Formats: sequence, C-alpha cells, structure tokens
Amino acid sequence: MNTMPAVIFDLDGTLVDSEPLYYEAGRRTLQQYGITGFSWEEHSQFIGIGTRETLETLRGRYRIEAPVEELLAVKNRHYLELAATTEVFPAMRDFVELLRAAGHPLAVASGSSRSAIETALKATGLDALLPLYVSAEDVGRGKPEPDVFLAAARLLSVDPGRCVVVEDAGPGVEAARRAGMRCIAVPYVAGPSPDGEPFASAGLLFRGGQPEFDARRAYEWTTAGS
Repeated sequence: MNTMPAVIFDLDGTLVDSEPLYYEAGRRTLQQYGITGFSWEEHSQFIGIGTRETLETLRGRYRIEAPVEELLAVKNRHYLELAATTEVFPAMRDFVELLRAAGHPLAVASGSSRSAIETALKATGLDALLPLYVSAEDVGRGKPEPDVFLAAARLLSVDPGRCVVVEDAGPGVEAARRAGMRCIAVPYVAGPSPDGEPFASAGLLFRGGQPEFDARRAYEWTTAGS
C-alpha cells in the first residue's frame, strides 16, 4: 500500500494557463445570445467556480432563456476550439514530475468538462503524467463544495486526510478544507491581502502566484506532513 501523500491538482489556473481561453469562450458564448461587453474583470469573478455554476449565474444575470445544458454545450465547443493553445506553467510541470518520480498518487480534480480536461492535458503533454482525473460531470456539486476532491481521493483509494490539494482560487481552497485535505495555494488573481481570506486555510501559500511558485519548496512541504 502506498503511504505517500496523494496530490490532487486543480487544472485551470493552477496547472495550465487556460483562464484567458475560458474568458474568450465565455465571451463568444454570451455574444451568441446577444450579450456584448463581457469583460475580463467580470470573468475574473468566476475564477475557481465550475463552468456550470458560472453559466447558471450568467444566465440569470443576463436573463438568457436557453437552458443551462445548451449554454454548457456552446461554451464547451468554443473552448475546445481554443484549447490546443493551452500552456502549462513550467514550475508546475516540475512539481508534477518530482511527485511522479517519487511515486506519489496523483490526480486532477476540475470544475471543467471531461472533454475540456482531456484536451488541456493532451495539449500540454500532462496527460502522460496525470492520467487520472475527476470532472464536473462526475460530481453533483462544484467547488466550494468538497465533492470533486473527495471523488479524486476515492479514485486514488487514498484517505482524504492523506491528500494535498493544489489550488489557485478561494473556492477550491475552501473545498479542500471541507474535504479535510491539506492545501497549497498559488493565487491566479492576487487580491489586496492574499494571505487572508479566501486563502487563510491553505497550509502553504505562494502569495505572488505562479511567478513565486517553487516546485522544490512545495514538494518538501508536501512530504513533511507525511
């Protein structure tokens, strides 16, 4: 039995820099229903929130009559058209490779669709390192509920208390806390006080986000708790 801590990665904004692509997919989707002027600032309010929950909110905000399932399909199609350009954060790849070489159980837990996860992992070559994942389609509730992380722990056959989550957004950090998992936070959008809420429950916080993230430091912290 593998007693090493399992590491569960959020995907978008954590492993890969896909938020600009999701913003563009969302902009195109809203434009298709007559909504113009969707800004990056508005998009940034939904970073860390699952695609379904995001579209449910936008549907109500803009009084779009189309059902959520239709909006999901449209946005997913737009995203997949863009996803081949997805780029991995280099230091995150280093972290994954360190963990993989040492034999840690690894998985991805994302609020995106299966097809979006598969496309992003394949585009970045991470699919060979991270073949196991849980998508929004596999759980009933999105972050900040803990469902996706608990499902990943079950997939890995690891107790939640033996898992470390890597996240970029407040809802994911909160989901890790509710799941009873340790958390490394690498904020995608740095707020005025990233060491406070919503990152207060993270055990290791890289306040400067990806430019500050250090794979070796993250690895040492992960294994120190084992």
